[in-house]
Amino acid sequence: MNASASVPRLRGLDLLRAAAIVLVLMTHYSGFVSGQATFGVVGKVGWAGVDLFFVLSGYLIGNQLLAPAARGEALSLKAFFVRRLLRTLPNYYVVLAVYWLFPGPPLGGSSMAAPWRFLTFTQNLGLAYGQTFTHSWSLCIEEQFYLLLPLVVLALARIGFPVRLAWALLIGAVAAGMATRAAAFALHGHDAFMAEVYYSSFCRADELLPGVAIALLRNFHPQVFARLLRHANALCAAGLAMSVGVLTCIRLDWPTTLVTSTFGFSLAALGFGLLTLAALAPHCILNRLDIPGAPQLALWSYAVYLVHKPVFMALRPQLERLHVDVDAPVTVVAVMAAGIAGGWLLYRCVELPFMRLRARWTGTHGATHTTESAFHRTADAK
Repeated sequence: MNASASVPRLRGLDLLRAAAIVLVLMTHYSGFVSGQATFGVVGKVGWAGVDLFFVLSGYLIGNQLLAPAARGEALSLKAFFVRRLLRTLPNYYVVLAVYWLFPGPPLGGSSMAAPWRFLTFTQNLGLAYGQTFTHSWSLCIEEQFYLLLPLVVLALARIGFPVRLAWALLIGAVAAGMATRAAAFALHGHDAFMAEVYYSSFCRADELLPGVAIALLRNFHPQVFARLLRHANALCAAGLAMSVGVLTCIRLDWPTTLVTSTFGFSLAALGFGLLTLAALAPHCILNRLDIPGAPQLALWSYAVYLVHKPVFMALRPQLERLHVDVDAPVTVVAVMAAGIAGGWLLYRCVELPFMRLRARWTGTHGATHTTESAFHRTADAK
């Protein structure tokens, strides 16, 4: 039996990932299929599913990099990047090829960035709402993060990994993100929302850092980490309350006020960070909730994220032609199911084979599913 197979999965992390993709599906259904608030206020703040993905990714990647650093082991950038590229690129390139092959309506937007920008994950810089394949903006930020964080960890490791400096850099990066959003609002106001703030690496990358902070706690402050996990349910309640409260404020005010524009994203990510931290405790209520389909949806979430929007946009003209009520429950379920089914197909045909190839190349037997076995292991409280 391989090591990963003997380690229990944490339902809570699956649940958070599944919740993140459902939020994204709801907001994109409202925006690209129904054109109205089909899911009420939840759909209107469904964009926050991406922010939850950011926090989860920050923990996953941070833990992969910081665990060896805490043990004093050398960091292999080659192995790390091979794992990351085989994890993210195949699905992305397949969907990108679809957009290139079908540039016109209904998939095509107002314009499309140059191919080299998609290939280098820089199309989010200056991206405007309504362009083609806009939902790839979050992948750009994550890929840029995958490039930068290992270099920072490597540099810290070469000077003995001063933990205080690591915390200072992390807090400074969060402050820089807030300052950048404040400057964008001060200079451009509401008009800066998409190009200057929403899609910008400088304004959104700090949302990955609460996840990195959890990994830093786990690996360099294990006693503090263990004490926190003892209060997992309280952390879960606090994280849920904070997330709902912040998103409510954002829904009511942002981006019409400087305060919400500056602090909203970071505070929402902090709330999601508390939920992620709580989910690492096996006794947390999130790990006791057995929601049918959540583990599978979590497993397919990356593929579903890439595929669902073109599926929605391709179906909308057909629904209009047939005069289908897009707000009818049966229509909503059918279209949402189609988006998920497209993601499942991409997962089975592209992602899973490359995960198996990665396992053979890197020797990580048993780590073939997309949510990463290390991401679902129980927290070591010793």
